[in-house]
Amino acid sequence: MRLISTYLIGLVFGIGISISGMADPAKVLNFFDLFGTWDPSLAFVMGGGLLVTYFGYRFVFRQSAPVFETAFIVPKSKRVDLRLLGGSAVFGIGWGIAGFCPGGVLPVIGTGRPDVLVFVASLIAGMLVARLFNRPAMPVMQKP
Repeated sequence: MRLISTYLIGLVFGIGISISGMADPAKVLNFFDLFGTWDPSLAFVMGGGLLVTYFGYRFVFRQSAPVFETAFIVPKSKRVDLRLLGGSAVFGIGWGIAGFCPGGVLPVIGTGRPDVLVFVASLIAGMLVARLFNRPAMPVMQKP
């Protein structure tokens, strides 16, 4: 049932991305072109997502536990640090250059378009590089 639930959630997300036009990088890039062919539709998609998230979290966190897990897994840290800011900057720059965000590119991978495949390859390479930088330091052996 967990796998079916995951599939259905992804399907709804993919359909939403497709219907909203956010699978088209030109539509996303036009949002950032404030003095040219500006298209505000991305703001409405983001606003809709924020509304669903706002009310969805309030509903979900009223439950004693998630449906398919024993406890909610939420970040413990609320600190804004250099890693968070740097990652956000890289995400935003990549999104502004390519017109795809990591979640929004998933529904269009199957098209086989070269720009999509280059973005996905770059995304995977970036995750591997980030993994190198995020390795925990070697534990120090203490003398008995």
